Amino acid sequence: MDRCVIGVDFGSDSVRAVVVNTVSGRVLASATSMYPRWKEGKYQHPEKAVFRQHPLDYIESFTACVSEAVKLAGSEVAERIAGIGIDTTGSTPVAVNRAGIPLSLTDIFAENENAMFVLWKDHSAAREAEELTELFRTAGKRNYLKYMGTYSAEWYWAKILHIVRTDQAVRDAAYTWVEHCDWMVGLLTGNTHPETMYHSACAAGFKALWHSDWNGLPDKEVLRKADEYLEKVTERYGSAPRPATVCAGKILPEWAARLGVPDSTEISGSSFDAHAGAIGGGISENILVCTLGTSAVDMTVVKPDELRNINVKMLTRFGGLAEDSILPGYIGIETGQAAFGDIFAWFRRLLSWPLQRLEEEMGSAPQEREMWFWMEEHIFPILQREAECLEHTETLPVALDWINGRRYPDADDAARGVIADIGLGTNAPQVYWALVFSAVSGLNRIREGLEQSGIRFDKVKAVGGIPRKSSFIMQMMADLMGKPIEILNENQTCALGAAIYAAMGSGCCQDLNKTISNMSAKVEKCYYPNEDRHASLRRQYARYLALAEERQ
Repeated sequence: MDRCVIGVDFGSDSVRAVVVNTVSGRVLASATSMYPRWKEGKYQHPEKAVFRQHPLDYIESFTACVSEAVKLAGSEVAERIAGIGIDTTGSTPVAVNRAGIPLSLTDIFAENENAMFVLWKDHSAAREAEELTELFRTAGKRNYLKYMGTYSAEWYWAKILHIVRTDQAVRDAAYTWVEHCDWMVGLLTGNTHPETMYHSACAAGFKALWHSDWNGLPDKEVLRKADEYLEKVTERYGSAPRPATVCAGKILPEWAARLGVPDSTEISGSSFDAHAGAIGGGISENILVCTLGTSAVDMTVVKPDELRNINVKMLTRFGGLAEDSILPGYIGIETGQAAFGDIFAWFRRLLSWPLQRLEEEMGSAPQEREMWFWMEEHIFPILQREAECLEHTETLPVALDWINGRRYPDADDAARGVIADIGLGTNAPQVYWALVFSAVSGLNRIREGLEQSGIRFDKVKAVGGIPRKSSFIMQMMADLMGKPIEILNENQTCALGAAIYAAMGSGCCQDLNKTISNMSAKVEKCYYPNEDRHASLRRQYARYLALAEERQ
C-alpha cells in the first residue's frame, strides 16, 4: 500500500511542509506559511542581537501550513498519511511551566520576550557563553567541550543562563526549559511534561552537551557553579535523547482533526533543520552537505570507530560532534557560518534604506515586502551581473563574513564583519562581490579545516534556497574550492529530511539507507571549477585569510 508522510521544517521566517509518497519518493504537495508576528518585526532587536519568537507564531503557521499541504494533496492522499516528522531551528529553547507550557502562552507572560522562544541567532548570551566555555573546560573532572570546541551564545545553557540572570519573574516561574523541536513533538503527542517528553539526540548532543562519555548532560555540580538554577534544569530533563527516526507517539485526535490527517498518524522524533536537510540531501559517509540559507550549516557523518583517525582537537576549532544526531549509529559532524544569506539580506536593507526613507518623507511609504521584491527583481540581478564581470585584482575590496559572529575557527560570538581595502573608486558591485566572496571563503576555510583534521570528502552537495537561486555564488564556490558542487532538485530538503524521519518512525520504511536513497533529493545540476578562476580566486583567498588573521 502506498502510504504517505508529512515533513515539516520550521525555519527562521516561516514553516514549510511537504507531503511525500514513501514508495515512489514523490513530493505530492507542499505549502509555506510565514510567522505573522515575526513578519511584523515583533520581538526582534538586531542592534542588541536579540531575536525572540512567540509560540503562537509556531502553532498558527504550523496549522495553516500542514492543513494547506494536506488539502492540496487531496482526500485520497490524506487518508493514507501515516506519519509526521518535524525539524526546527536550534538551539531555540523556551521557558515552560511544570506542565511544559511555554510561559508566553500564559496571560502574565504573553508579551514578555524573555518568556518566548530564544531564536537560534539570538546572541544576547555572549558573556554567558564565554563564562560557560571556561567552566565546562576546567571546573569538573572532565572537559565537557572535548567534542564541541567553544561554547556558543547560540546554544542551550548560555541562553538559559542569560535569561534567568536578567529576568527574575521568568526565573521564578520557569520550571525548566525545552527546545522547540522537542516541544513540537510533545504538543502533537500530548506529552509536554518535562520529565517524560521526547528529547532529540541532535539538540541534546550539539547544544546541551549530552554525551555517552559522561553518561548524560554535564554534571550538575559543574552547572551549579554557574547558577544553581541550571542544576534544576538537569534534574528535570527527564528521559535520555533518542534519534529522529523513532516513533515518539501518536497524534492527538484534536490535532489530527485540525490538520486533516488520520488519528492513527504517528509522530516521529525531531531534529534541527540543517540536519534534516542533510538527510533530505542524501548524506552518507564522505559527503559534505552544505545547507545554505540565512546561515550556513555544513554536515558530514563518520562511524564511531573512525574517530581514532580524526584529530578531534583540530576538528573542534571548526565544528562539533554528536552521537546519533544525523544518522542513528553514526557520529554527526556539524559546522557552519552564523550568517550566509543574512549577509546579502543586510546589504539589501542597506541599499534600500534611502528609497524607503524617501517614500516615508513623501508620505507614501511602500510596503516592506514590495520594496524587498523590487530589490530582488531589479537591483540585485544588475549587481550580480556586474560583479560576475569583475577582474580578480587586488583593487577589489576584501571582506570577512563574521557579520553575526564567528563560528570558526575558535568560535567568537562577539566577532564582527569587516569590509577592507575600499577607496573612492569602490562601487556597489565590487562591495557585493566582496561580500559574496567572504561567504564562500568562510565555507572553504571550514572545508579545509575538516580535511586537515582527517575527514575525507568525495562529494560536496549544496542544499537550501541559495544554491538553486544563485548561479553566481555556486560557481564561485566551485571555482574557489576546486571541486564540483552538486545542486539538488528540491527546494525544501529540510522538510524532505523530516519526511524521511517520519517514514522510519511510522514504520512505513525499515531500512534508513534505502529510504534516503529513494526519498531524498536528486542531483539536477553540477557546477564544475574553472582552473583559471581557481588560481585567481586563491590569490583573493590569501587576502581573506590575511584579514582574518589580523582581526582574530
